[in-house]
Amino acid sequence: MGTNLEISDKLQKYINDFSLKLNPVQQEILDYNNKLGDIKRMQVAISQCHFLHLIIKISGIKDVLEIGTFTGLSALSISLALPNDGKLIALDKNQETNKVALDFFKKAKQDHKIKTIIKPALQSLSEFKDQKFDMIFIDADKMNYKNYYEKSLELIKKGGLIIIDNVLWHGEVIDEKNNDKFTINIREFNKFILEDKRVEQLIFPLGDGMTVCRVL
Repeated sequence: MGTNLEISDKLQKYINDFSLKLNPVQQEILDYNNKLGDIKRMQVAISQCHFLHLIIKISGIKDVLEIGTFTGLSALSISLALPNDGKLIALDKNQETNKVALDFFKKAKQDHKIKTIIKPALQSLSEFKDQKFDMIFIDADKMNYKNYYEKSLELIKKGGLIIIDNVLWHGEVIDEKNNDKFTINIREFNKFILEDKRVEQLIFPLGDGMTVCRVL
């Protein structure tokens, strides 16, 4: 029986060195976020950038919705993988970080593919009319994950992908002594997805954990 390999920081660097090379502007975002202190935890991991890139390429995805953008690393990773006629709508309520993200999108010459909407995501989600997406990426307010997920099911095409970040919650989901509201919420959300017959799902141990749901 095979066992999972424990990924140390050194091994992760080796993996990154022998994987798809980052776009220079992706690296600029990483360098920028490294100066922000603890809040940089809101960005996706490099391995997740590569995963999103591969999923989009092999699935022929063209229309994507992102819920939670921060300074734009995941959005740029998605946009770079999209075809020239692909489109990404990125939702975030933070005007300041959105401005930073827009500057990076322009620098990478990807701003023609990306539309940002600055308001609470649930409000934006309720305003979409007759619009369907091939993929939806959720990486926002953890306490609203179930609400984002349910709204996403209304907006995703049949056979489309809903990808949710932070589902392993720094490994706290398995700590039975940790009962803070965020950990409890992620545990309950994961159980909800497991029992949801509308999708088939897998958890990938990339970054802080990603659940990929294929809508049936």
